[in-house]
Amino acid sequence: MSTLLPVYLLFLTGISRTHAGPWRPCTDLTPLDLLARVLPGHGKAIPSLRVVQYKGTRGFQLAGPHGDLSFPASQLFVNCDFFPEEFSIVVTLKMSHMASKKNEYIFTLVEDASGKLLLGLRFSQNKLHLLFLGGRGIERVTLRAVWLADNRWHTLVLATAGCHTTLTLDCGIPLEIVHKRPFPVALSTKGSQFYIGSRKRWTGSFSGLLRQLVLLPGSDATSRVCPSSEPELATLSVPRALLGLPISHTGNEFMLYPYEAEVQVTLGTRPPCTEIEQGQLWFDTLNRGLFLCNGETWAPMLEEKHRLDYVEEYQDIYTNSETFDVEVFQIPSVGLFAATANREAKPGSGIYKWNDGKFELYQNISTFEALSWKYFTVDNKMFLAVANSGGKGNGAQEHSVIYKWSPQKLRFLRYQMLETHCARDWEAFHIQDETFLAVANHRQGDNNHNIDSVIYKWNPSTKAFEVNQTIQTSGAYDWEFFTVGPYHFLVVANTFNGMTTQIDSAIYIWLGGKFQPFQAITTFGATDWETFQIGDRVFLAVANSQKLYETGPSVYAINSTIYELNATTKTFLKFQDIVTFSAVDWEFFTLGDEKFLVVANSYDGTSYSLNSVIYRWQGYEGFVPVHRLPTIGCRDWEFFTSAEGVYLIYSSARESISKVFKLKTY
Repeated sequence: MSTLLPVYLLFLTGISRTHAGPWRPCTDLTPLDLLARVLPGHGKAIPSLRVVQYKGTRGFQLAGPHGDLSFPASQLFVNCDFFPEEFSIVVTLKMSHMASKKNEYIFTLVEDASGKLLLGLRFSQNKLHLLFLGGRGIERVTLRAVWLADNRWHTLVLATAGCHTTLTLDCGIPLEIVHKRPFPVALSTKGSQFYIGSRKRWTGSFSGLLRQLVLLPGSDATSRVCPSSEPELATLSVPRALLGLPISHTGNEFMLYPYEAEVQVTLGTRPPCTEIEQGQLWFDTLNRGLFLCNGETWAPMLEEKHRLDYVEEYQDIYTNSETFDVEVFQIPSVGLFAATANREAKPGSGIYKWNDGKFELYQNISTFEALSWKYFTVDNKMFLAVANSGGKGNGAQEHSVIYKWSPQKLRFLRYQMLETHCARDWEAFHIQDETFLAVANHRQGDNNHNIDSVIYKWNPSTKAFEVNQTIQTSGAYDWEFFTVGPYHFLVVANTFNGMTTQIDSAIYIWLGGKFQPFQAITTFGATDWETFQIGDRVFLAVANSQKLYETGPSVYAINSTIYELNATTKTFLKFQDIVTFSAVDWEFFTLGDEKFLVVANSYDGTSYSLNSVIYRWQGYEGFVPVHRLPTIGCRDWEFFTSAEGVYLIYSSARESISKVFKLKTY
């Protein structure tokens, strides 16, 4: 069904078959705000309505008798008594988790005398149902895999014309279904009543927050609300009481509607900031700053601005063996940790915990030439995935392992093994409440670098990761997931195809339930991608490790490149080249108002003792070098904060020592 129904069909909308003379539609062909219709005027209040703010957005919580939240259909259908044959409904709501067999009504149209349902919109945990009275009784149009009860704001546009019903959720890809029996041409509304959030009874009453409920006769409202910079809050018509501050009576200190906000302020050290904490506040007691969680990072609201002065060595961490990667993460209510990926199988890799301003060994985990760790969460459960690269001829060692945090034992325990091939990296990410893990398979055997890397998806039923998609890669070394607006991307660092390191690395876009090619970028032994955003600008930085061809020596002093997303071409274009020495990692971090990139320089062709460099963002000039840090075989950088300050930690692939640097500010 098109985004705007044919104009000539408007003339069929709600025609009364009993009239002669000039035709007029039964109701105005403009957005009809059903939610605003139940709000009283003249300073009156409804005790059953409460204004609740969630993540900065206000909605009504319905908690009273159904009669308070209703109005006669005759208020809308002023010229005749027929519901429009074609229409769309726009709803913005926030609903917490609900039982699998529970249904709740968003609105209904009920015949007063008989209590018969004429029209209704209700939803369950993963379905949306449009109900209407047809020639054979109540008809039900069900749209499946519609997840509304996830404690987030959502805007849906439901458009119906004949046998076609289309749902657009958060301005995404429309879902269209064809049902056997069409919506009635003449659905009588005589003597009926609209009920908001119920079916004229307590059973099935709406328990979430409702921000927008609009009926648009005769046309599809999708083109009116989409695209939107905030698709989950796309607006057609929102009651005035939800747009500004809560309205108070004149000369009365009490508000027209009871008002509350779901806000929590956390004190002390930096807590995690995920979608769960979005909209919450954190007061940094050390630096006297107030921050708001935007779902990914803590955005400053009131902050004592810091500037980087100099960098000093802070701690030597003596690891079990050479370290190829370090992952720093926070376990809520437990503490700050660092996982090192070590070469030797025994005693394996180490988990270190931050105590009194230092990292101390907390747990050893047996690994097989581990190359990286990835920390992630699924349904508030904490996991660590290790990429094992060793084990030629030993099947057990051709597997990488996922470990799960045990709140009882306060340890990571083995949870699931997945077959990998000289795995170099794990990337965890979420798309529409589904959790994915992508593994970078580097090679199979000694020489076959052109193999599949795998994307796994979490199965809530089996509580395990299962293969979702395979992608052909060439010596894959790293995956990086990022989001731009409503679009999700995954970029792979391809290192070697068996003949040369000058090959394409690929960016993929999520479309139709899988990742599809979006753009290819020529790289030289790419080992890492780092994505970051400065203002409205989106960047991708690649670490190029070496130029190697079938003949001739390897070249290690080469350019690594920063690309910027171009809004006109919808592609990433080269922004800046930076000379690096077998670069294997980029790390982006923010300190006060300043933005930085630090590169891991690992080898220049003769020595592993090199300076890794911190670059500062200088706007038009791009990134300029500001600090050079002595490193040995540097493989990975991680930025982290604690109550004691801000730090960088790097792992060494040549020594059994990783180092922590403290960033001194003023």
